[in-house]
Amino acid sequence: MNKNAQTILRYSEKDINFVSKKPLYTGFFKFEQYNIQHRLYNGEMSELLSREIFERGDAVVLMPYDPKTDSLVMIEQFRPGAIRENNSPWLLEFVAGMFSPEESPVEVAVREAKEEANLDLNPSNITPVLKYLSSPGGMTEQIHLFIGIVDTKGVGGVYGLADEHEDILVHVVTREQAMALLSEGKITNASTIIGLQWLQLNYQNL
Repeated sequence: MNKNAQTILRYSEKDINFVSKKPLYTGFFKFEQYNIQHRLYNGEMSELLSREIFERGDAVVLMPYDPKTDSLVMIEQFRPGAIRENNSPWLLEFVAGMFSPEESPVEVAVREAKEEANLDLNPSNITPVLKYLSSPGGMTEQIHLFIGIVDTKGVGGVYGLADEHEDILVHVVTREQAMALLSEGKITNASTIIGLQWLQLNYQNL
C-alpha cells in the first residue's frame, strides 16, 4: 500500500482473519467460498462471513496509440456477458488478455497485441498506466492497464485465435472519434472507458 493510501485508510490486510477457502466450481472460470472475519471500525472483529468469490485471474488491457496521427487501434468482438435487451453484445474495446502463470504483464500485452490486432509491439514502447480491481465486492480480478505506442498505418483486418473462438475486427479511430463514441454511450466496458479518460487527460504528454 502506498504512503498516501496509508494516511487515509484505517485498516490493511493485517486486519483480516482468513478462516478457510473452499473450491465450489472449476470450469472456464472458477468460484471459491471464502470464510473470513475482518476488523470493524469499532475495533472489534466481525462475525464470520461466507462469500462466493469469482476467481477470474488477472488481466492486461493495452491501449495502442499513435501520437503522430492522434489515433487509436480498437477491436470489436462478441461478448456473451453483454447480451442484454436492446443492447448489442458486440463491443468496442482495447486489446486485452488473461495472464498465464509464466508471463509478465508486458509479455501479455505484446502477445495479445499480435493475436488480436496483428500489431508487433516492442516492450520498450509499452508504458504502465494504472492497476485497478474490476469488481472487488465479489471478484478478485485485477486489471493492468498499459499504453503502447504504435504506427497505425496499414492497420486493420480480422484476427483472433481459432482455438479461443475469437473473431475480432480491428478498427483505427481518432482520439476525438473515440471520445465522441464514449460520450454517446457507444463504449460501455469499464477498461475502455477508464483508458480513454486517462488518455484524454494525458495525450499531449505522449
